[in-house]
Amino acid sequence: MSFWKAGIGGMIGFTLGGPIGGIIGAIIGSKLSDNQPRPSNNQQNQAAFFTALFACFAKIAKADGIVTREEVDKVDLFIKERFNFPSDQRLFAIQIFNHAKDDSNSFKDYAEQLASLLSSNPSALIMFYELLFELSMADGYLDKAEEELLIQAINIFGIDPNLFEINKRKFGSELRDAYNVLGVSENMSFADIKKTYQRKRKEFHPDTLLSKGLPDELLEKAKEKFIEIQAAYEEIEKKNKLK
Repeated sequence: MSFWKAGIGGMIGFTLGGPIGGIIGAIIGSKLSDNQPRPSNNQQNQAAFFTALFACFAKIAKADGIVTREEVDKVDLFIKERFNFPSDQRLFAIQIFNHAKDDSNSFKDYAEQLASLLSSNPSALIMFYELLFELSMADGYLDKAEEELLIQAINIFGIDPNLFEINKRKFGSELRDAYNVLGVSENMSFADIKKTYQRKRKEFHPDTLLSKGLPDELLEKAKEKFIEIQAAYEEIEKKNKLK
């Protein structure tokens, strides 16, 4: 997470503006240096992705009115085990969470800015949504307030409305339906299913996602998504050959 240090982080916060830039500036600092190179688009998108992720989760955690110690511990454990952040980067993520849970911005504010920044990369928004869902389901339970915000995120991001139920099944029971993974139906022709698979395979290839600004720390998540798509297609292909 190369953006977290004061120099580049302050520049990104200043450049991004809005609620995401504001929270980066509040935590990292907004002091700018004439000698500091301007952040690349990828650095800005990476910073926005991680900042919005933990800010949005803070809003979800507080949706019922209070953030418990258990929820904070859950976020910290998730950071350690899912992202394997070193201590300084883990501290940054927790600071984002703690700041966002009490600030005046809403879940919608953070989500809408991220959607605007990543409008040309809908695959990254889907990855973001799945991570947000996974965080929300870390305790094995999804309450009504959390559900409402996760459904709201689908509308803000303009992604497949079926993703809420698909992820609820996936993270709740680990049930993975091959057709749902590819976003196809059983009554589609195999040729059309293959076209959808080839498009998703390209969109969610780790190299494609990283080149468009997905943080390096999410490489394993990107690989998991790519493998999931590949496995789903192979399962459908196998069924098709048996017909």
